[in-house]
Amino acid sequence: MDSPALRVTSPYDGSPVGEIPYTSPAEIRLALDEADALFRNRPRWLPADDRVAILRAAAAFMLERRDSLIETAIREGGKPYRDSAVEVDRAIDGMRNCAELIRSEGGHVVPMGTTAASRGRIAFTQREPIGPVLALSAFNHPVNLIVHQIGPAIAAGCPVLVKPARDTPLSCLNVVRALRDAGLPEAWCRMLVPASHDDIDMLIRDGRIRFLSFIGSAEVGWNLRARLAPGMRCALEHGGIAPVLVDRGADLDQAAAAVAKGGFYHAGQVCVSVQQVFVHREVADGFLERLAVMTSGLKTGDPLERDTDVGPLIKTSEADRVEAWIAEARDQGATVLAGATRLSPSLIAPTILRDAPGHAQVSSKEIFGPVVSVQVYDDLDDACRRANVGGYAFQAGVFTNSIDIATRAYAGLNASAVMINDHSAFRVDWMPFAGLNQSGLGVGGIPHTYREMTIEKMMVLRG
Repeated sequence: MDSPALRVTSPYDGSPVGEIPYTSPAEIRLALDEADALFRNRPRWLPADDRVAILRAAAAFMLERRDSLIETAIREGGKPYRDSAVEVDRAIDGMRNCAELIRSEGGHVVPMGTTAASRGRIAFTQREPIGPVLALSAFNHPVNLIVHQIGPAIAAGCPVLVKPARDTPLSCLNVVRALRDAGLPEAWCRMLVPASHDDIDMLIRDGRIRFLSFIGSAEVGWNLRARLAPGMRCALEHGGIAPVLVDRGADLDQAAAAVAKGGFYHAGQVCVSVQQVFVHREVADGFLERLAVMTSGLKTGDPLERDTDVGPLIKTSEADRVEAWIAEARDQGATVLAGATRLSPSLIAPTILRDAPGHAQVSSKEIFGPVVSVQVYDDLDDACRRANVGGYAFQAGVFTNSIDIATRAYAGLNASAVMINDHSAFRVDWMPFAGLNQSGLGVGGIPHTYREMTIEKMMVLRG
């Protein structure tokens, strides 16, 4: 370990943002011991009304500290001001949503008396916490993702250990502090900043952890799942190659504006960013002209400036990779219609490619950068087939004025959600959010995560 603390720097210019102490292996073991002891001591579980009050108060503290939360998220994560403000507002609402679940999400009645054997009995279920939760988070939504992982755990009554991304730990610390200031006992939510991957490996192999919530790359997520302790449940949220189809009857202004937003929001560092666009040949030129104009009007630069549209990639190494993928696609025959320019070590101008071959990395892998690749199609079924190539499946979008095209595309696309006349990155925090195939396992979204962090425990009463 080079130093006793993790130094956090700005992805935009490398300036220092802050430091946070590493969590030692002994401290990590103690945190797990405490979480396990809390769960085993059932009479001392946090009462439901206390959880409601804590989550509501945490939301209130976050609202009071909104400006500070936004600034920290921008400085360490690089997402521009306007989008970071939206993220923080979503996170505050998400904390309130977690409190609401405690009163709205119950068990159910199991019918009895329908057979001779079940006569004279009443059966019902109630929700109980699944046990200690380990949450491994990502950098791209450093406030809201933390709320999505630890908020449902607290609502469910689970002790939670949370490890933020190494690039964005300060935003996680801000959320944890809001919960503690709201009255959550410290041992119920511990933030971990391990210096070694071995420390996380120790946790996922420990059977006292009952649920793993992971947000990150497919390679890391599936590797973690393969090493889980027996009986440990998990939810994995990875990324994908989000396709968008533009039909010949679509509103091209609407489609181009949505693709520009969905493709270049947070420099494309979103797991359902628009990456592949399939546009009908009859409207391809008109769509691309509009998209190029909108893209050229985006301001790329300092994320702290209020009018910046596209900020930096999280690391210079990521910008190197994206630049190399663009060059590869161009070498293999793709045409650059906009961007493809390295503006600084971490800034790449929003890029539009046309006719990149299917085997190019921009077509077959998640780029996680400000690049939209456009291809032309003549037949809808063929467009869906091309969009479905590869092992990823998450969200998709379709622009059309035809209900027939909308329903055919909905049926033909391999996706967990299809947005009609919207881009693939649309999301509200209470809807199901699920990657399929290599894109993930389980269902995200605050209520769905809450359900996965609970069990339905049944009681059968015999009269």
